[in-house]
Amino acid sequence: MPLFNYEARDRKGKVHRGVLKANSKQELQQKLLKKNLRLLHANEKKESIWTKEIYIGSPVKPIDFIIFLRQFAILIKSGVSIVESTRILGAQTESKTLKKALQKIEVELREGSSLSSACQHHPHIFSPLFVHMLQAGEVSGTMDTTLERLADYFDKQYRTKQKVKSALTYPAVISIITVCIVTFLLIYVIPTFVDLFEQFDGELPFITRVVIGTSNWFIEQFWLVLILILIFVISFSIFFYTKSIRIYLDNVILKMPLIGKLYQKSIIARFSRTFSSLLASSVPILESLTLTEKIVGNEVIAKVLRKARNSIETGNSLTEPMKEHWAIPPLVTQMVAIGEKTGSLDYMLSKVADFYEAEVETATDQFKALLEPMMIIFLAVIVGTVVLAIVVPMFQIFNNIQ
Repeated sequence: MPLFNYEARDRKGKVHRGVLKANSKQELQQKLLKKNLRLLHANEKKESIWTKEIYIGSPVKPIDFIIFLRQFAILIKSGVSIVESTRILGAQTESKTLKKALQKIEVELREGSSLSSACQHHPHIFSPLFVHMLQAGEVSGTMDTTLERLADYFDKQYRTKQKVKSALTYPAVISIITVCIVTFLLIYVIPTFVDLFEQFDGELPFITRVVIGTSNWFIEQFWLVLILILIFVISFSIFFYTKSIRIYLDNVILKMPLIGKLYQKSIIARFSRTFSSLLASSVPILESLTLTEKIVGNEVIAKVLRKARNSIETGNSLTEPMKEHWAIPPLVTQMVAIGEKTGSLDYMLSKVADFYEAEVETATDQFKALLEPMMIIFLAVIVGTVVLAIVVPMFQIFNNIQ
């Protein structure tokens, strides 16, 4: 609940100043009237970094948000008012964050605010794309259709994202397991055999000497390794938000074998679905491009969209900048060009999104099928090398004893 700095006058004319929590200035005024104070002036107090709510990741689970939108659309289509629908959904949602937001939105709606302006006060839950589509729905009087379209949009985005995540989770888990096993072997297992090997005069195999040397260095420099990893993670986190670094990294990822194609298809699907949904909701094309650019999640594609927006502003075609860029497949360019000529750009983009969402699903299945045996071989080679470094000299020792 926002904090307000206020000035108010009592019945004797004395001015009072203070800070009070309220969902809006109207609610603040009502609270002060109960204290026999008349509001003169009020400003919302800006939250400090220490009092501001910090969210790690999405504050509302995507599936909870999608269910909320589906139910909202059904209630509006059934003739239930927006205020009453908000109250019902606020009472029954399982997400505590969404429940609090809906309760505040309900208060603002009862005070005369529109749904889009009330949602705008909760940017951590309701994105600019969501707000703009609501505004368009309010103007056109098609709130039920807009809410259904929003539910479809977020549902498809969520499913595509989950597909890509599932494809990348397996190699990430195998890599972490490999690092943990090798670290355990180097720190705890290898040192127990070093004393045994030193009791025998024979020269150790090259692979054993390398593994023992690695083990000794790792044990001696363990804290240095952890510090270097921490410095790398912090540095990467800082530089990741630098635009030039992001463009370079996005370029590299898009050109990587296997992962690059999957990543490109998921980005094209997101761009097409977002742009199509905004245009279908009657959001102006320049605003739609600006919002899509912010949501697309890839600086290379975002740069193309900026050029496309500039092209439209100067009276040229949307497709010209797309034709010139390697990251936009010819199919997308051709479909967009047809959509421009026939006045059915939203429909064409929707078909592009359907195609690339299906492509992402196929590509993730192929990626996992190809990657699983490769990762098993990788794990076997790494762990097998360490084990071999122990087994080979053990056989030599047994032969000498015999």
